[in-house]
Amino acid sequence: MIQDLYNQKRSLELKWEQEYVNNGRYTLDMVRIDDKIKKVITDIKLEEAAIAHRHNSIENAAPEVSVAT
Repeated sequence: MIQDLYNQKRSLELKWEQEYVNNGRYTLDMVRIDDKIKKVITDIKLEEAAIAHRHNSIENAAPEVSVAT
């Protein structure tokens, strides 16, 4: 999932760059691409936070030990 988001971001960046090369100026399409890139970055941050939360939850889980006497 997260790798897909990184790939999507890179693809959008390449599309933005190609748009600039083709037009030589900042266009309305580039503004739209910028907005998509910002959304993907937000999605990446949310996914990374969720991964970190799961990792921390596992590390901080207290071991359950039953002592029979």
